[in-house]
Amino acid sequence: MRCVSEYDKQEIDRHFAWFEAKLPEKPARFVAWLRKPSSRYVRIPLAILLIIGGIFSFLPVLGLWMLPLGLLLFAQDVPLLQKPTAQLLGWIERKWIARERAKTAEKRQP
Repeated sequence: MRCVSEYDKQEIDRHFAWFEAKLPEKPARFVAWLRKPSSRYVRIPLAILLIIGGIFSFLPVLGLWMLPLGLLLFAQDVPLLQKPTAQLLGWIERKWIARERAKTAEKRQP
């Protein structure tokens, strides 16, 4: 079995912290509860549902936000997925930051 690096675990935790910071207080507490080891039997089915909902984000109510959150939850229990998930979320984060900077620069131009 492949050994998961401490860096990948820290990246997963950092992305969780980012998601929790963006959420209102009650949903953030729910996500924090989901991350506990005792919540595994709720976390895995919920992660699968979030991933499926993220794939169908073109439908009303469902959103693309569901996909990375589902991947994060699923990667918490599947060590093999931690590195690719951390890399994918890092790539998404870099693209997001670049997009936000471009929007800010566009607003500043007359």
